[in-house]
Amino acid sequence: MYDRSQLIRLFHERALKFGDFTLASGKKSTYYLDGKQISLHSTGLRQVSLGLLALLNDVPFDAIGGMTIGADPIVGGVLVAAAESGRSLDGFLVRKEAKGHGTQKYVEGPVRPGSKVVVIDDVVTTGGSALQAVDRIIEFGCEVVCVVGIVDRKEGGAANFAARNLPFRALLSIEDFGIAPPQ
Repeated sequence: MYDRSQLIRLFHERALKFGDFTLASGKKSTYYLDGKQISLHSTGLRQVSLGLLALLNDVPFDAIGGMTIGADPIVGGVLVAAAESGRSLDGFLVRKEAKGHGTQKYVEGPVRPGSKVVVIDDVVTTGGSALQAVDRIIEFGCEVVCVVGIVDRKEGGAANFAARNLPFRALLSIEDFGIAPPQ
């Protein structure tokens, strides 16, 4: 069962750092949320996976995926959690660059054109990484029915998804860690 308070506690203990950071979006920040410290930890990944399935309970979708490296453990965790609950679900990973050999494709996994998919990201700032995955999976022929994040930093990601008519949900927001979003 998903335990939101346990996930917040794990972020505090393992993933929330203070200092001077440059984010993937290029923005500067006085804090950093290292989502991989959660998704590459057994309890963290379990809570994220169960939480995402609960968050998406009312969304009909065939597959879940996102940009490779960040999404890799999350996709695997959600697939295992889905199987344990008796749900059949596919996963996919999106490469930043096309594979240089073999099939030379951007999208990996059993997902097929026409599938309804959810795109995931660990920490959403502006949504740039998730939008890159969205573009690749749409180009592949799938319909993106929702974008989800583990944590929304509330720095423009939701607005960028809305501008593309993409529903967005997050398990947590930066406010869950006692940090006010920028004005």
